[in-house]
Amino acid sequence: MSESPGGAVSLATAPAIDPPPRAATADRVVPRRRPGRWIATAVVLVLLAQFVHGLATNPFYQWDRFGYWFWRPTILDGLLITLEVTAWSAVLGLLGGILLALARLSGSPVLRAVSWTYVWVLRSVPLIVVLLFLYNFSALYKTLSLGVPFGPALFTFDESRLATDMAVAVVGLSLNEAAYAAEVVRGGILSVDQGQHEAAAALGLPRAHRFRRIVFPQALRSITPNYVNQLIGLIKSTSLVFYVSLLDLFGTAQSMGSTYPGDIVPLLLVVTVWYLILTTVVSVAQFYVERYYARGATRALPPTPLQRLRNGLADVRERLRRETAV
Repeated sequence: MSESPGGAVSLATAPAIDPPPRAATADRVVPRRRPGRWIATAVVLVLLAQFVHGLATNPFYQWDRFGYWFWRPTILDGLLITLEVTAWSAVLGLLGGILLALARLSGSPVLRAVSWTYVWVLRSVPLIVVLLFLYNFSALYKTLSLGVPFGPALFTFDESRLATDMAVAVVGLSLNEAAYAAEVVRGGILSVDQGQHEAAAALGLPRAHRFRRIVFPQALRSITPNYVNQLIGLIKSTSLVFYVSLLDLFGTAQSMGSTYPGDIVPLLLVVTVWYLILTTVVSVAQFYVERYYARGATRALPPTPLQRLRNGLADVRERLRRETAV
């Protein structure tokens, strides 16, 4: 620092101030130790290993017979029937649920009352009762007719020809599914912000166009996880069609178990594994559908399982690199 002739102080020649000496070794962040987590992990792994060991070594499961029955044509035929019943019931049940939900939200008191009554009755009656009632429907009505109320019939149908085993199963499951899907769809529609309805109405869009292009796509974010959960329940509910003489996956296993009583356990394991496969496929589809409809609603899309695996491996490599560098 120097003083100029005019008395001003100049900083140009001020001596430099040395920074404080740095530590010999930089401070390293040490993660917090969590012994309870490691103990719980070890206990779970031990129990899981014991469970797997019991499955693999217990002769009661008869894994050789399991492998024999798993790909048998009779089991695969029952699986195809299960898939067919599930597909038809899921589509018809969802369509019926949408109509019932719209009727429940309509301004007509008659439509609201009919929709509420339908949902109330079908959710109160067990599914097996509905299937058995439809299976014995021909005892109540020999023929079905369409015509003028309290007047002549224009068309008459033979109920016994229409009510095949497949038709009874699909109709019964669809009627039951529509009652639950109606509440799922109604809840999804109500979850859409009211401002969206008002903004669409302010634009002068027709009511049907507002629902199809604005309300329903936003409601799908709430409908999808709930309805997929209902769809998984539907897959398992198809096992009840065995009681209306339709040999689905479970019915085929029951029939084969009666013929081969020594293979009951392997057959039940075959059915269990196939149901696990079906529900896993539906769960994977649910993830990608939810991820698709999450666009614009979240800052970042949730990572896929492959992306999670890559990120996990990258974290492990980075952690190993840091530990070896110390």
